[in-house]
Amino acid sequence: MPRITEIDVDNASQEVKNVISEHLARGHRLTAEKRTLLHNVKAFLALEESSYALDDELQRLIGKRAADFYEYAISVQNDCLVCSAYFTNLLKKNNIDFETFDFTERENLLIEYGRAIAKDPKGVSDELFKRLKKEFTEEEIVVITTMGVLMIANNYLNDILQVQPEEIVD
Repeated sequence: MPRITEIDVDNASQEVKNVISEHLARGHRLTAEKRTLLHNVKAFLALEESSYALDDELQRLIGKRAADFYEYAISVQNDCLVCSAYFTNLLKKNNIDFETFDFTERENLLIEYGRAIAKDPKGVSDELFKRLKKEFTEEEIVVITTMGVLMIANNYLNDILQVQPEEIVD
C-alpha cells in the first residue's frame, strides 16, 4: 500500500494542472510515481523532467536500445518493482527476453556498469572503469553515470514511498 496518496488530478492546483498538461503534451504518461511526486511541482521537475531530458541525451549518445538495457539493469539490481515492471513491459513489447537475449559487447558493458553502480557505487572496480574508458568518451561516461544516478533516485523514491507499479498498455 502506498505511503503517500496520489494527487487528485481533477482537484489539483492550476500550477500542477499546467505541469501535467505540458508533460502529457510531450507524449509522456501520468504514472502513479508522477502523481505522487506532483504533491510538489519542484520535486516533480527535479526528478522526472530532468530524467527525461537526460535520457534523451543518453539515447542520442549511445542509442535507445542500449539506454533501455542499462536502465533496466539498474532497476533490476535495485529490485525496484515499479521501474523493473516498466522496463519488463518495454522489453516484452520488443520481444526481448533479458535473460536469454544476445547483447552486444557494448550493451553487456553498460549492463555490468549499471548493476555495479546500483549495487555498490563505491565499489565500481578500476578494471570495469578502464573498460568503460576504452568504449566511451568522458562525456558519454558522465551522461551514462548521471542517468544511472537518476534511475537509482527514481527507484529509491518508488521503494521508500511504496508506489505501486502499473500495467503498461500500448
